[in-house]
Amino acid sequence: MGDILIGTCSWTDKALVGSGWYPPGRRDAEGRLRHYAERFPVVEVDATYYALPSARNSLLWAERTPAGFRFDVKAFSLLTGHPTRTATLPADLRDRDTGDPGLLDEIWHRFSEALRPLREADRLGTLLFQFPPWFAPGARAEAALHRTRRRAEGWPVAVEFRHPDWWREARRDRTAALLADLDAAAVAVDMAQDLPTSIPPLTPVTSGDLAVVRFHGRSDAWGTGTKEDRFRHTYEPDELMEWRPRLHSLADRAAQVHVLFNNCCADAAVRAAETMRDLMCPATHRRGATG
Repeated sequence: MGDILIGTCSWTDKALVGSGWYPPGRRDAEGRLRHYAERFPVVEVDATYYALPSARNSLLWAERTPAGFRFDVKAFSLLTGHPTRTATLPADLRDRDTGDPGLLDEIWHRFSEALRPLREADRLGTLLFQFPPWFAPGARAEAALHRTRRRAEGWPVAVEFRHPDWWREARRDRTAALLADLDAAAVAVDMAQDLPTSIPPLTPVTSGDLAVVRFHGRSDAWGTGTKEDRFRHTYEPDELMEWRPRLHSLADRAAQVHVLFNNCCADAAVRAAETMRDLMCPATHRRGATG
């Protein structure tokens, strides 16, 4: 059985920092990460979606975490076709057309080079490419996925689709085969299931190395409300227990399973991660920490 690593989709989210979860004396950048890494073995880096990372941060992240800790790093917005403010681009690239493939190549080069120290320190879990709700299945989308994978050749990649048609019954086998061909891990999700945009809670394994599950909460405001509205959800133990056999099944098929909570309102994500860790024990890889 593969390792099941449980954590959250950020350790720097303002709501978490303001919740009081970090104790006095550990609320600076270094203290927060060290405190988090004593309690969980994996975390998602969300900030890299909004701005390109830096090699300096990669080095600091590696220095402040123990061996075996994993960072799943979200791809910069431009690399997944999301709207990207010109101000978030490096100054020397701001006059370029954001649809220029050459710009995407250069952005990828800078993105990946900044993460290389993290990878060389054996802290990188995967690069998470989260595609937008309008990224519907079809020939153009498949071509874009192949271009993305060629750009990221040699790097571990996980793919999350936000358009439900990728995983509807008539399409799901083809989607899984596509991701397997790309050597990309499929991202399973937990979310409200009564919305037009709901992604079914499927657990395909398209890479023998890794499977990823992201828990978005079960808010009915998904896709319509504010960020707080979309992700406000406190997971009850019985909701998490639904996933226990699914996570075991994933671990039977992949060397490592990353379980990440994205219900980032106050400390809801870390509390849900703690509950899931306890429900999964002893299958879960734990650090033996309190908290």
